[in-house]
Amino acid sequence: MNLLLETKDLYKDYKIKEIIINALRGINFKLNEGEFTAIVGPSGSGKSTLLHLLGCLDNATKGTIIFDGKNIDNMNKNELALLRREKMGFIFQAYNLIPVLTAIENVAFPLTLLGYSSSSIKNKSSEVLKQVGLEGMENRKPAEMSGGQQQRVSIARAIVKKPKLVLADEPTANLDSKTACEILDIMKRLNKKSNITFLFSTHDKLVMDYADRIVKIRDGKIIEENKKNGQS
Repeated sequence: MNLLLETKDLYKDYKIKEIIINALRGINFKLNEGEFTAIVGPSGSGKSTLLHLLGCLDNATKGTIIFDGKNIDNMNKNELALLRREKMGFIFQAYNLIPVLTAIENVAFPLTLLGYSSSSIKNKSSEVLKQVGLEGMENRKPAEMSGGQQQRVSIARAIVKKPKLVLADEPTANLDSKTACEILDIMKRLNKKSNITFLFSTHDKLVMDYADRIVKIRDGKIIEENKKNGQS
């Protein structure tokens, strides 16, 4: 498999008044294309911080992140925004849908930013909504949908542009176990069928059960890695 992402000695510090919080302390991590990997750990372990750095949503204190062969440390804000827009998809715990837009309009939004034609946007958005089981619900707004349905819209929005990487931050946290399984089934199918790389941050055992690889993080450090085939 091809290497998609790598970090080298990644550190992230936060300053709260006069106190320095060491959120990440020397993270060395590799992710190959097509992986379905979960970063797991208790609250405050640094897993969400790591995901935000990998998604170019925050800057590291020091260290290197290489994504798709490019060192993102050398990129300016516009270049980072373009990288996120073209090659990354995001799924959040709180869904982060635009409340005044319908399901299909929420999904279409990334394609609009990328300059696709109107007909292409409609076709692609309709197709991914069908893939996540929301055919016939294209014109519903988030307030008219259940939490599970909103998360399906969020998944559709994340994958509609066929990104290299989808980053999912606690995607099942607000869902009951049955809905969470349905959501994870969808993501697993997309991973296998379309070779989309998924990286989760979670403390949900259900997500860990679905993941092919578990990376355990505690106190800002990776303490263990396990693959489902027993390798570590």
